[in-house]
Amino acid sequence: MADRAPADRQRAVGEIGLLEALATTRAIRRYTNDPVSDADLEQILWHAGRAPSGSNRQPFRFLTLRNGRNARAAKSLLGHSFRDGWNEKRDGTEGERPYRPSRFVDSMQHFVDNFEAIPVVILVCLERYRDPSPFEGASVYPACQNLLLAARALGYGGALTMWHLRVEAELRSMLKIPDRAALSACITLGVPAGRHGPLKRKPASEIIFDDQWGATPAWTAPA
Repeated sequence: MADRAPADRQRAVGEIGLLEALATTRAIRRYTNDPVSDADLEQILWHAGRAPSGSNRQPFRFLTLRNGRNARAAKSLLGHSFRDGWNEKRDGTEGERPYRPSRFVDSMQHFVDNFEAIPVVILVCLERYRDPSPFEGASVYPACQNLLLAARALGYGGALTMWHLRVEAELRSMLKIPDRAALSACITLGVPAGRHGPLKRKPASEIIFDDQWGATPAWTAPA
């Protein structure tokens, strides 16, 4: 039997159009204590799995960490890693300028301080069929975006992170992840304590060039 989409379980947040979702989906780092239901998680990951991939090999794999024994241990490990990573980034020890107080800094601090309480953590993996390549992300990151947009449609929010790489060896041992699987991303998921969009982004006229580098097209709205 062909794989079919799970029954529509749109949360009582009102339907949103695709373009609205694309324009308003932000990184959500504050979550309520509400769980992500099995049915909603299945639907989110089903839509993540519809993403395109090189040669349609569909090499993405999703390892969910919720409330199991391994999940609790992995979340604890990740929590320490995320706090260490953020402390270094915030204080400028990674070669960047120290962060000044801001809403973003407060959000990040809350995120890492409460990491172990996040309802769902998803390790997005890529099951390799050849040697590691700088281009392999093209076959997994579209699935990450699908995941975040599906979560948005069902009333959830998430954030894509990379600080799991600091404890990759420990995660592989703890969760029995094979060497052939790349740990491409770590996505947190839950019911937003705040809300999505509107977003502050650079105007189109600053990020689009036409015909040659640096040439702003006349058909973009001015900044």
